[in-house]
Parts: sequence; C-alpha cells; structure tokens
Amino acid sequence: MTIVTLPGGETIWYKTTGTGRPLLQIHGSAFGHKNFAAMTPLMAEHFQTIDFDLPGYGESRGAPRPGGMEGLAEVVYEFIVAAGFEKVSIHGTSFGAMIGLTLAARHPEVVDRLILSCFMARYDLAARLMRSTWKQAARDSGMRAVSDLTSVAGFARSYYERPEADAQLDAMREAFSKTDPAAFIAGTETIERTDLADCVAKIVAPTLMIAGAEDNMTPFRPGESGLGMSKIAEMIPGVECHVIQDCGHYLVLEQPELARDFITAFMAR
Repeated sequence: MTIVTLPGGETIWYKTTGTGRPLLQIHGSAFGHKNFAAMTPLMAEHFQTIDFDLPGYGESRGAPRPGGMEGLAEVVYEFIVAAGFEKVSIHGTSFGAMIGLTLAARHPEVVDRLILSCFMARYDLAARLMRSTWKQAARDSGMRAVSDLTSVAGFARSYYERPEADAQLDAMREAFSKTDPAAFIAGTETIERTDLADCVAKIVAPTLMIAGAEDNMTPFRPGESGLGMSKIAEMIPGVECHVIQDCGHYLVLEQPELARDFITAFMAR
C-alpha cells in the first residue's frame, strides 16, 4: 500500500496486486476501493491490478477538484502519472465508469483498453430523483443510511436469498462509513450535472461494457432523458457489450466470476 501526493495537494492511497498488464480499477460513488473486493483477487490472477481511493473516499484525502467529471478525470490522470504508469487499462464501474470514460476521451494516450460497467453517460429523470433521496439521507442520517438505500436499488432481488448477502451488506456499511458525506454529495451532484455524449464520440480505445439486466440505478435502457449503455453501444465503434441476467447494479459484487471471464477474454483479444 502506497500514498502519492498530486499537484493539487490531494493524497491518494493505492495498492497493487498481481503481475502483468496494469489494470486500474475506478470505484463507484460512496464505496472507495472496496467496491472491487470480490473482483481484485480474480483480476490479480491475470493482471497487475491497481486499486485506489478517490479524494474523500476511504484512505485518500483532498477537497473536491473543480471542473466536475473532467476535474475528477484529471485527478485520475495525475495519479496514473504520479504512480509511475505510462499506460493502463481502465476498469470503471458506475461513477467510476463515468470517470474512466472521461479520462479515455481526454487522455487517450494513457488508456490501453476501457472496461465499463453499470453506468449512464447522462442520467435520466428517474435516476436523478433516486440520487436526490440519497443526498438527503447523507445529510440527515449519514453514510450507513445511504448504504442501505443504495443496496435496495443496487442488488437483484435474488441476491438477497444468497447465504453471503448479510455479510456483504455489513461490508458495504463499513466501506460507506469511511466516505466523507460531503464527498459523496459532491460526487452525486457532479453526476447530475454530467452529459458525456461528447466524450463517448471521442473514444478510440477498445471498449467492453457489462450491464446487469436488473440494474435499477443505471438501467441498460433508461428513460428518454438519459443516455444509457444501449445507445452508447451504438456510438463506440467495435464495442463489445454483455448484459448479465439475474444481476443488478452491483455487478462486480454479484457476479465477479462472470465479469472476470468477460474481462479476461476481452483483454486477450
């Protein structure tokens, strides 16, 4: 585990696991690097897997960078440089996928391949309303309440029948508790302001997208006001896209082995 300081003064905690081609994982909002707790051991069997916390999440520190999603992408770009990587593949989920997409559009020179799961390039009205309830919960009740609210929307119904579900929910509460509510609210408001249609049009890296068929947060086909993966798949040349049945938004927690199989096959081509 290592800490690097960025030009803007942010301190970024990160760790690397495994060897091989570098794969940088960008977590979703509220989680921190534990978003990939189930994925990292699987990815590390094939790649040098890099997990980190964005500023205000987990063990990293720093005020929100100006510039919205582009500012966050610059933080990740500066981290890649500061950590000594010339080029990485990106694995981003949800909020992290939006950051990864923005990074690949702004700095294609550092992105080898792009793997995105469970996200929208522009949130529809239903997703905005859902997020507004989470922001209010963060203000009034703290991040444990946010964890429970997002779990209700985030997992497929069948997931709750699994024997490991209770332990996963407790792990999420612990991970969320390490996130600054102000950072979560700022990240959510950034998402609400973001329209990445122009960034989608600039993607040149080979791209894999993975969706959950029961994703209620960022559905594969959102409302008319949104820009979801169904349309994005038509906008990026040669994109590979998979929709996993009986799986919700927390795909990297619900179906890590299947996600691993899609990613390793994609990276091998």
